[in-house]
Amino acid sequence: MLGNKLLNLLIKKKITFFSGVPDSVLSDFIKLIEEKRGLKHIISSNEGTAVSTAIGHYLATKKIPCVYLQNSGLGNAINPLISIAHEKVYSIPLILIIGWRGAPGIKDEPQHKVKGNITLKLLKLLDINCISLDNGKNLKLIEKEIGSSIKNNKSIAILVKKNEMSSNQIKKKINKKLISRPLFIQKLLNKIPKNYNLISTTGYTSRELHQIRSLHNLKKGKDFYMVGGMGHASSVALGVNIAKKKVICLDGDGSILMHLGSLLANSINGNNNFKHILLNNNSHESVGSFKTNVNNINFKLLIKSLKYKNYFKLNKIEKADFIIKKFLQSKGPSFLEVIISEGTIKNLSRPKDLKSIKNKFMKSLKTN
Repeated sequence: MLGNKLLNLLIKKKITFFSGVPDSVLSDFIKLIEEKRGLKHIISSNEGTAVSTAIGHYLATKKIPCVYLQNSGLGNAINPLISIAHEKVYSIPLILIIGWRGAPGIKDEPQHKVKGNITLKLLKLLDINCISLDNGKNLKLIEKEIGSSIKNNKSIAILVKKNEMSSNQIKKKINKKLISRPLFIQKLLNKIPKNYNLISTTGYTSRELHQIRSLHNLKKGKDFYMVGGMGHASSVALGVNIAKKKVICLDGDGSILMHLGSLLANSINGNNNFKHILLNNNSHESVGSFKTNVNNINFKLLIKSLKYKNYFKLNKIEKADFIIKKFLQSKGPSFLEVIISEGTIKNLSRPKDLKSIKNKFMKSLKTN
């Protein structure tokens, strides 16, 4: 397996510290890291944090670390890469393994194609040499570049295209006692008033919201799907809400962790019609079911300390209708934590014609 070959090469070069944000392209490789004894592995809340943690590891040990990420996360990583690790600043070497979604010549979603086409340019601007894995053809070149990185204290990037390191999908253990995300979304759509606007986070949530509306002909409210921009759903919702619009944000645990500081802005600036829902399964589910570790957070204490006006929690299906109704009737900013199981709809589709979705959403805002 190619992932094993790459990991063994890194270990051969005495690279034993790994940090990053899970990515579907790299999910099998990340699983190998988790299973390998003797490696230190930290799943970070966002890519900039992963880079910064790796920088700290180098400062403490003088051992070169590895950071993995999807190319969409380069935006989060740029600040520490350019203002701390860069050769002309502190000259700290990092090995970046980047899932290259939207690579030229490979069919992908619109949001990935845009970033895919500029990934090489971004890395060039960051003065980071990059090598494509190219189905393992460049392993010897990668070994040489790692040696050069160590010698010159300069970061390099290894680009991995879609399906290059994939094997079998990770099997998920579904807790049937918990409410499923699709069922909760369906119940929510049955309860919301017609004039509410929904902002849904990237991953399965937006795709399920889009498909459930179609399957069950549920037309109350209008949606804006965050097909990218992980971690920014509640901030987009806040921007809509500040314009005196009723809004519900459907967020995920991985997403909410990525920019946790936005919760404070929401509580301070959101009005009575700001409703924030956390769909919490303690998992980066859509990219391999790696743990987010939010089960270590007491969201009730956190939300109350940030001065949201109300906190609700749902973990039993039989209470769903009652709690959803109470949540929607509350004066916000209000927060609802829903403990959900993993698992999604079979043959889950993706929203298409994104500009049309945007235009319909904006048109609906004029009338409510």
